[in-house]
Amino acid sequence: MDLEKRLELIKSVGEEIVTEEELKILLETNQHPIVYDGFEPSGQMHIAQGIMRAINTNKLLEAGCKFKFWVADWFAWMNNKMGGDMEKISVAGEYFIEVWKACGMDTKKVEFIWSKQAMGNEAYWKRVVSIAREITLNRVLRTVQIMGRSEKDTLSAAQILYPCMQASDIFELDVDITNLGMDQRKVNILAREIAPKLGLKKPVVVNYHMLMGLTAPSANINDPMERKIAMKMSKSIPSSAIFMTDASDEIKKKIRSAYCPEKQIDENPILEYCKYIIFEKFKEMKIERPEKFGGDVVYANYGDLQKAFLEGKLFPLDLKNSVATHIDKLIEPVRKHFENNSRAKELHETVKNIKITR
Repeated sequence: MDLEKRLELIKSVGEEIVTEEELKILLETNQHPIVYDGFEPSGQMHIAQGIMRAINTNKLLEAGCKFKFWVADWFAWMNNKMGGDMEKISVAGEYFIEVWKACGMDTKKVEFIWSKQAMGNEAYWKRVVSIAREITLNRVLRTVQIMGRSEKDTLSAAQILYPCMQASDIFELDVDITNLGMDQRKVNILAREIAPKLGLKKPVVVNYHMLMGLTAPSANINDPMERKIAMKMSKSIPSSAIFMTDASDEIKKKIRSAYCPEKQIDENPILEYCKYIIFEKFKEMKIERPEKFGGDVVYANYGDLQKAFLEGKLFPLDLKNSVATHIDKLIEPVRKHFENNSRAKELHETVKNIKITR
């Protein structure tokens, strides 16, 4: 694959790239740069974590990247996920990997590394302390949104240590590119700033879009990044998220109830599903509707669909019905896998019955 094609694939993943020029230089000099994403194992997986992450990962693999997934079990423990029960956290991590296998991620080309593997490493902790020595406590507090927290929250000492450890992960994995959500931006930028001071490799940052939840956005948040984070899909609000094993009727019910104002294309979760998932997985999108409402129509790309919606030629209910059908088709293989594979079924039942904590 030529350089421009590789660059375009990676750019299609990134809502923000820091910096594009550095990325181009990296691709010119390295055929197989190391990319990483990480996740705290916690609760059931929704489509932003499942289908959308699989899409992004496969694109980066196609671009020639070597992909490492950091299974952040220690970080989930520190952040009091799953009640701070490491055994439950481990089960959730295995469940996540099983979902990705079922929804089309090329997991044979992905290296899954559990954070507990690094915790006995003296060099890891020395690096964490070195990072902590270079920044102020106020700087650490400004990054806590990476944990789904805010500076106003009452934080444990472990949660204050968390950002320094996450920055250290980047260097532990010898990363060339960080590929995490926009909510992780602050710690990735921190790693870029720290790297030259510690004589470490400065990563290129490719932050991907955070898929919206299905509920209406809050009118009381003005800060752009805080607003993005508040709007993202959340498993702690089940009605706002489509989970990877939801039944067909659940999917239809959630999407039919979703926020989707007529002719509004900004902050519209139903349109986001079309852009970031459906048109990534299907060559076209068919809208079925009665003849009296214009009859069936097929859109070959997202731009045409968005234009029709903006102009009022496509109504929210018709769009929702089609989105529900397409999302259900994507989730069907995952449901079947977790119904028919005994180990997968056991993992899902265990995770489903664990109470979610923040």
